[in-house]
Amino acid sequence: MREPSRLTGEQMVADTLIVAYGMQPAQITRIAAGTATLNFHITDHEGDQWFAKVYRDRAALQNERAAVELAEFARAGGVPVPGVRRTRAGELIEDAGPLPMSLWEYVADAETAEGGLTGGRWQAVGAVLGRLHRRLAEHPAAAPTVRPAAGLKDADRSRARFDWLITEYSRRGTLSPFEEWALDAAKQRRGLLHKVDAILARLPKLTEQVVHGDLASPNLMLRGDDVAAVIDFMPPTPRYVSWEVARIGCDPRTILLGDQWITGLPDLLAAYRDEHPAARAEDLTSTVAVGCAYTLASTYPLAEPLDDPTAVTPSLKTYAQARHQAALTLLSHLTDTQDLLHDQT
Repeated sequence: MREPSRLTGEQMVADTLIVAYGMQPAQITRIAAGTATLNFHITDHEGDQWFAKVYRDRAALQNERAAVELAEFARAGGVPVPGVRRTRAGELIEDAGPLPMSLWEYVADAETAEGGLTGGRWQAVGAVLGRLHRRLAEHPAAAPTVRPAAGLKDADRSRARFDWLITEYSRRGTLSPFEEWALDAAKQRRGLLHKVDAILARLPKLTEQVVHGDLASPNLMLRGDDVAAVIDFMPPTPRYVSWEVARIGCDPRTILLGDQWITGLPDLLAAYRDEHPAARAEDLTSTVAVGCAYTLASTYPLAEPLDDPTAVTPSLKTYAQARHQAALTLLSHLTDTQDLLHDQT
């Protein structure tokens, strides 16, 4: 549901800052990024900078609060996470007024990792990721457990999902160019699902624990080769460690830069292990296989024209094509990279 236009006004943000946070804003600028939130860059009268997240869906505030609490838990463990400013009432999220909001330290002079991992970024990201997972392994929501890799994807559900997607596109009389491409990609991926089954069957049992939940390149802030911040946590949910390492180490934007990821990923894993010595080698050496299998078996964002047509932006189309190509690239290099990771991890 589209948010009321009145919620996008800088004046309402200013009113909320004054009433709920006791802050006098000097400048408020809308940031054209974010899907679940409307985002604003704030400069207060003392010259300090802040990042405001205005939540579109009040029904999701319980999950949003849990995500903020997880970010605070990671920050307390030495992970570079922006601090959240509590309201005058001591709340992590302001939800008493008309504008539900959280307020964070602003990460200045930084860029997202959407340009890909190169050079010294591999080691820097690996170290922060290892520190993050070491800390989150202590989270009270769930202790780390070991379970079969087959739990990564429900094979029958993936087949049914692709079959539905192909049927729905095929029954349409006219398809846009992106939909035509998505249909072809879905058919190609449907034909590769037997390989996903084989990949997962060969893997050892893998560790599942509380993780960030959405550690893709838009949520990793960099200053040069250094990690400036990890942002936008999800609520604490156990997921495979290998899956989260693959989310950033095998991000499509990095894979499509060229073969440098094949030598860069072992550097990331070595730095990860230095920060998290208790990490199981099996989880790290399975990274490429897990990333490949998960991406091949996923219909996102091929299905977005059917699931959420308003989300089909030019950037999403570009990402869809990059993600598809990256999955095929991971598959073509799977044997060689698996051998390399076993030798170097």
